[in-house]
Amino acid sequence: MHLYNANVFTLKNSILILLCHCFYNPTDSGAVQITQSNLDMVLASNEVVFINFYAEWCRFSNMLMPTFDDASDEVSKAGYDPGKVVMGKVDCDKEGAIATRFHITKYPTLKLFRNGLPAKKEYRGQRSVEAFAEFIKKQLTDPVVTFGSLKELHDLSEEKRHIIGYMDRRDQPEYEILRKVAANLKDECLFHVGFGDASQQMHPPGQPIVVFRTDKKTSTEPDETYKGSLTSFDELYSWVQEKCIPLVREITFENAEELTEEGLPFLILFHHPTDTESVKKYKEVISRELEGEKQNINFLTADGKRFEHPLHHLGKSVSDLPLIAIDSFRHMYLFPDYKEMDIPGRLYQFLQDLYSGKLHREFHYGPDPASQAIGEVKVTTPPESTFKKLAPSKNRYTLLRDEL
Repeated sequence: MHLYNANVFTLKNSILILLCHCFYNPTDSGAVQITQSNLDMVLASNEVVFINFYAEWCRFSNMLMPTFDDASDEVSKAGYDPGKVVMGKVDCDKEGAIATRFHITKYPTLKLFRNGLPAKKEYRGQRSVEAFAEFIKKQLTDPVVTFGSLKELHDLSEEKRHIIGYMDRRDQPEYEILRKVAANLKDECLFHVGFGDASQQMHPPGQPIVVFRTDKKTSTEPDETYKGSLTSFDELYSWVQEKCIPLVREITFENAEELTEEGLPFLILFHHPTDTESVKKYKEVISRELEGEKQNINFLTADGKRFEHPLHHLGKSVSDLPLIAIDSFRHMYLFPDYKEMDIPGRLYQFLQDLYSGKLHREFHYGPDPASQAIGEVKVTTPPESTFKKLAPSKNRYTLLRDEL
């Protein structure tokens, strides 16, 4: 009887030890497996999260995985403080909701998240343990430049936008919030801060101040002081984002790929490079009537001489500038008459006709009766999208073609 009980006890303990080993193994290594159940916790509790979105059937995902896991181990050995960085991986076949949430359409996709927010650009650097480790190290360097005197602020680049903090000391909570915002938006603005004697003339003791300085190349506006809470990441982030990312941006061959990654259709003013007046009017109309649409579309200007090819697709040439068009990444649609841009509501209606599918419908079936009667948007024969060709190459990703 005692022998039987002892055997049962031993068996139960063996099972318990096995179960513990399955669910907790201190020798586990590699990137953290991210699922729907732990995703938000991982993003919320770490400043930097670098995720490999993969599919098990994808040959290139399988080739990358050992390198990514080894890099995660290398980052762990670097000894960063808890809550600083995590390298994770998502099986997109099993976690379809996560793939949909972050618009993952190709494998493997590597995305960086800062303070819970996804970076605009995917990682496209070298795929090696050393490169990944160096990339993480770079993300954790202080994005705010410290100045030692106010005189240094006179030498800031006039072609860049700047966020400047005037504070008492580095260990105050307001600086930590500014640093986190800077980490997210350092590609959009340059961030500076002065402590103690370097900035005491610019703020009352114990009352730190943050100001925005626009690029002097396009504006002569004075520095603008932030009026919100400096202890609220969301408030400061929203303000800095608004100041540092212009409502209307210029598209170039250098940034076109990045802009296409944002996934929003383009509303583009094509203009002659010496024509600044049309750009000014276009920006005024966008600011006055269409700011509420910035979550749905990218407002852009383009040098019509550099982007002559899209003009030819629209049946136009440099001599027809300025003109306005939508590129939906499926078709391009020409705004009937640039001069009608000034008519209140006309450009807004052009966008609504895109959203509703009217522009595409009229391409296939002719103008709606109402459009013919009122003479709204003229029928065009929209060519295929030109700017989608500037998006990342299909040859880099396996989801966009069959694997044989």
